[in-house]
Amino acid sequence: MKDGNTVTDITAECARLGAARTRGELGAMIAPLVLSCPPRDLHRMIGNFSLQIADVEPGYRSRVMEKISEHLFGTYQRIRLMSQQGTFSHMQEPVDASVSQFWEMVARECRSASREQDLRLRFLKYLLAAFPMFVLREPAHAVGTPFPGGDTVEYIQGVYYCPVREKANDVGGALCPFCPAVQTPAIGYLKPPVNPSEHRKQEFIRNCYDHHNFNG
Repeated sequence: MKDGNTVTDITAECARLGAARTRGELGAMIAPLVLSCPPRDLHRMIGNFSLQIADVEPGYRSRVMEKISEHLFGTYQRIRLMSQQGTFSHMQEPVDASVSQFWEMVARECRSASREQDLRLRFLKYLLAAFPMFVLREPAHAVGTPFPGGDTVEYIQGVYYCPVREKANDVGGALCPFCPAVQTPAIGYLKPPVNPSEHRKQEFIRNCYDHHNFNG
């Protein structure tokens, strides 16, 4: 994704990405777009985000900045490694049905970017979010990402939990409607225990049934 990309270029790319049929096909499309961006673009994205949360409590700001930086550079390197290893050709599972809607949303959001620089970085942001969500089936916010109030994104027994999963579905450009995570339960005992014994598994199931009438 070189300097000089226009709204027309990105709209065309979004249409192409929205037509991907498998996770591997989508990964193979995303990889060259991301890897053509210099690492300094990631630093600019992080710098922009830092300015957006400049007024946030310093301790929280430090934690979230560390996690966002780790996630962005980590995703960039995962894309590079998987591309070099030819991993995408083996990923034949179909993409989620919402992938075309996602890229339609991205095209709309990019059309509203104010400057060429903003346009490029905005598209890169969505590419780096789409890769974990649609190719890897992971949340757009990495496990461990903190949110105000103390909750974090978690991974427990094969399920990703996010404390804001259902809180931004009406926000334009939000990733939440496309994220494979589920909403973190408001009541802690509804979340399965980590590495449970058989007794703890049964206790968890019983609590769910007794308190919330999960009877089909």
